[in-house]
Amino acid sequence: MKIVDKILDSRTTALIGRVLLCSMYLQSLYDKANWQRALGEMTHFGLEPAGLYALATVAVQIVGVILIIWGRYAWLGAGALAIFTLLTIPIAHHFWTITGMPRTLEIYVVYEHISVVGGLILAACLCRRDGYKT
Repeated sequence: MKIVDKILDSRTTALIGRVLLCSMYLQSLYDKANWQRALGEMTHFGLEPAGLYALATVAVQIVGVILIIWGRYAWLGAGALAIFTLLTIPIAHHFWTITGMPRTLEIYVVYEHISVVGGLILAACLCRRDGYKT
C-alpha cells in the first residue's frame, strides 16, 4: 500500500521512532535532574560512590540519546545504551533472589530491557541504512 510505504520510508517516522525508543532514558534523565533523587537511586542499588555512578549514568544516557535521535554515530549511542541497559539487569532486577509475583514482574522488566536492546540495534542499523554514516 502506497500510504504505508510512504509512512515507513519517511525520515519523520524514523525520527519519531528513535525518540520513542529513547523515551525511557529521557524519563530517567528527567528524574535525575533532582540530584538528590539520583544519588538516592544509586545508593539504593548499592552503587558507591553514588555521585560517580549517577554522573556516569547521566553522561551515558545524554550522549546515547543525542546520538540516536541525531542519527549520526547512532551505533555508538545505541551500543552505549545497550551495554548500560544490560548492566542494569544484574544490578537492579534480582529476579533470581525473589519468588512469586514479584519475581514474575522482575522477569518481565528484564525481558523488556532485552527488547529495548533489540530496538537499539535496529535503530543503529536503520540510521546507517538511511545514510546517517559515522
